[in-house]
Amino acid sequence: MFGPFSASYYLGRLYVEPSDRDVPAIQRADHEAMNERLYGDDGLFRVDAPLVMKLDTGHIPVLGDDEVPSGTLAVPESVTDDDLPAERDVLVAKSDRAAELLKYSGYRFGDDAAVA
Repeated sequence: MFGPFSASYYLGRLYVEPSDRDVPAIQRADHEAMNERLYGDDGLFRVDAPLVMKLDTGHIPVLGDDEVPSGTLAVPESVTDDDLPAERDVLVAKSDRAAELLKYSGYRFGDDAAVA
């Protein structure tokens, strides 16, 4: 689904759709599998910690949710543009970049309420 893109990111494609949720999310099983596959060797954080995705020009923390269909990134309407829903290229930050972005955004590991 995602492969190496640069020194800081992996690249993949997801169906991106607007939703009425507060926090971006992908299907929980996909989230855990991506977290384990992309960050497992680095031992960065738990498989339920947010993935950091770059959509267009902004970074967003993405959690897992059983209600989101597999292969879909559900984003708050405030993050979307007029071109959604659509299949889009999405970047996922590699472990060191993700940790840096989460730290600077104020995310406290173990406190998912800090993502919202």
